[in-house]
Amino acid sequence: MSVASPRLPVAIVGGLCEGARRAAVGDILRSVPGTVVLHHDLSAGPEGSVHRTIRDLDGPVSSDHTPLVNDCACCALREDLVPELVRLAGAGTYRLAVVELWDSVEPQAMAAVIAAESEALELTGVATAVDPALVLPYLSNGDDLAEAGLAAAPTDQRTIADTFARQIEYPTVLALAEGDEPADDADLALLAQLTPAARRWRVGEGTLGPALLAGFDVEAAAARQHPSCALLPQEADEHGVDTLVWRRDRPFHPGRLYAALEDLVCAAARIRGRFWLADRPDTLLAWDAAGGALCVESAGPWLAALPDAAWEMVPAERRIAASLDWHSEHGDRCQHLTFTSPGLDRENLLILLDSCLLTDAEYAAGSEAWKDLSHAFDELLDPVG
Repeated sequence: MSVASPRLPVAIVGGLCEGARRAAVGDILRSVPGTVVLHHDLSAGPEGSVHRTIRDLDGPVSSDHTPLVNDCACCALREDLVPELVRLAGAGTYRLAVVELWDSVEPQAMAAVIAAESEALELTGVATAVDPALVLPYLSNGDDLAEAGLAAAPTDQRTIADTFARQIEYPTVLALAEGDEPADDADLALLAQLTPAARRWRVGEGTLGPALLAGFDVEAAAARQHPSCALLPQEADEHGVDTLVWRRDRPFHPGRLYAALEDLVCAAARIRGRFWLADRPDTLLAWDAAGGALCVESAGPWLAALPDAAWEMVPAERRIAASLDWHSEHGDRCQHLTFTSPGLDRENLLILLDSCLLTDAEYAAGSEAWKDLSHAFDELLDPVG
């Protein structure tokens, strides 16, 4: 009877801050003997090529090129990265494989790809490396990745701000490595308020590598990001950085909210959450804004809009989140938005948000009357073509 080979522990380290990322990977190589690092350089992705390098503490092990599959960075990594990791696992040479993501690759997609290969690989940690002094500049940068030479594929339409926000909000570990400009208390407060689920480790102290061997739950991480049950920032006011948590149990008037979008999006460096439009009573809507750009989209039905028989198929995290917001009349339908920024104008922001809700008279008219309100968000939520 053969004994199955132990799975190879795999940790992901990503981040737009290239200097911080390289410092973090170097720290892991030095602190965890038997570490190998795989990196796919996508700088030539728009031209259809990916450069893969493998190195350990002694230097380069191998280098090769692979084509970009279907103009999709994640597809290319899936086709090339996983077989390489499985090969390394079979060789039994290394104790830990670190996947150093290229600048704009987001960790969530790659975590799911690696976790799916559960026979040979064990995803034990996900980290984003950050220079704390660059958090606000990155969150405020609404440039397209393509303009900055950071697009992972010809079709990549993401911005620097929204990409960076997702990179820091997904993992359970943040690797802090200061660059030329030291971070101040406000920089650290902003990062802490944005990432309530993450532990922060200083690069260079030798503790990052062991932290990435502790284990990682892909399903729990995905639940923390899903708008229906996201672990959002909490109320805070520290070193000039504020987080406002705005919760209400009355729907937005679609026309008034749409008219206020520009002012709301510019009110904070980062805005996240879920919201309820009166003319779409059954649809949970996600709000995601950074760098002055807003994405609103459907995140499926509110739990209260589902038949009772369907509740058993809903993840436990979703049911728990719904129970915390439950209202006797309209269930889990609610407004739950968080605004995080230095110098947040709380008073005027609250006034603006509350002015976008249905008035007492509009609310009393009932849900059938709400369906006749202006459908101002149709173009954003139901684009043609």
